[in-house]
Amino acid sequence: MRHSREEVLSKNAQQYPLLREFVAMKPILKKSIVLVKRLLAVVCLTSPAIGFSEVSILALGDSLTQGYGLAQQDGFVPQLNKWLLEQGNDVSIINGGVSGDTSAGGLERVAWALEEDVDILMVALGGNDLLRGIDPTSTRFYLDQILAIGTEKGLRLVLIGMSAPNNFGPDYKKEFDAIYPDLAAKYDATLVDRFMAPLLDKAAVGERLEPYLQQDMLHPNAQGVELIVQHVGPILQRVLQNGSDGN
Repeated sequence: MRHSREEVLSKNAQQYPLLREFVAMKPILKKSIVLVKRLLAVVCLTSPAIGFSEVSILALGDSLTQGYGLAQQDGFVPQLNKWLLEQGNDVSIINGGVSGDTSAGGLERVAWALEEDVDILMVALGGNDLLRGIDPTSTRFYLDQILAIGTEKGLRLVLIGMSAPNNFGPDYKKEFDAIYPDLAAKYDATLVDRFMAPLLDKAAVGERLEPYLQQDMLHPNAQGVELIVQHVGPILQRVLQNGSDGN
């Protein structure tokens, strides 16, 4: 004659005191396990971002992004990362700046640079294209390809513009300067007006730039980078906030 599991436990419990206590506690244990499972489910549903909320940004650029000539903590990426953290953003910026890099060089390395877990691609290239007098058609092509790769990967895009100097001639300047707003519109990227805008604006009103530039008079010093971060930071913060709202 077969006995149920409960009947066997009940019979044995009469002979063994410890087993008797276990049988008595069994209904309470079942209720406790159910309660714990429900609590865990609530935590998972109400706190989906625990441990996964940090936003990763790849800053793809040249020496301006890399922090050429500066102590590590004074470079563009560390200062921008620090500024965003101070505003309450959970963010980590990957320094993808390579000194001397052009838009063509950026395209060559963007694919493997994006092998890391990245949420936002911020592109700041074109300055060295200007210094070398590269045809704006080429710069446009390479930047277009970089943004296309970011779009294909489903990333949010930020494009930091550059402005050609007047000594290249009005036609070159017009063609080059149009690259950034055109591509930003094409790829729905957030456009930042000129990387060096705060310094260029000071120069436009006759203010001396020595306090903000290194001795080469091309690269910003720590104080110049701070001004650039104050320019770029709020725009990037809006991108982060829009993403957290699900936009």
